[in-house]
Amino acid sequence: MSRPKNDRAIDLGSPLLNDIADAFLKSATIGVTKAAAEDTYYAVKRGSVSSQDFEYTLKNMCKEGAYYGTVAGVFVTTEYGLESVRGRRDWKNTMIAGAMTGAVMSAVNKNNKDKIMVDAMVAGTIAGAALFLRNWATGSLRK
Repeated sequence: MSRPKNDRAIDLGSPLLNDIADAFLKSATIGVTKAAAEDTYYAVKRGSVSSQDFEYTLKNMCKEGAYYGTVAGVFVTTEYGLESVRGRRDWKNTMIAGAMTGAVMSAVNKNNKDKIMVDAMVAGTIAGAALFLRNWATGSLRK
């Protein structure tokens, strides 16, 4: 008998909360790293670093980390909700959750309706492609 794999940093006692926290932390790390890399590049390009640059970088890292983490949390929550409502776990949940997350995050950024629709379509496509690639890489593609 195999035991479930538990590679979580924290356990909140609920599979949904565990997945949200895990997605938030992993995605926030990506956002923090992105901000640090970009700001480091521009500092090197300018050839100088001041305490104001350092303070700006720290604030930017926090902002980007929170944004990326929030996007991941919205996606995971939406995907779980769709799975619950539809009663199945498949690629459609992933694509719909991606599209809904893209639309919500675009609307929060006060984009116009055309930009919101484009962001929804792009996010749904990216979510679907990521699921396909993950399934392909693990050899679990279904017919």
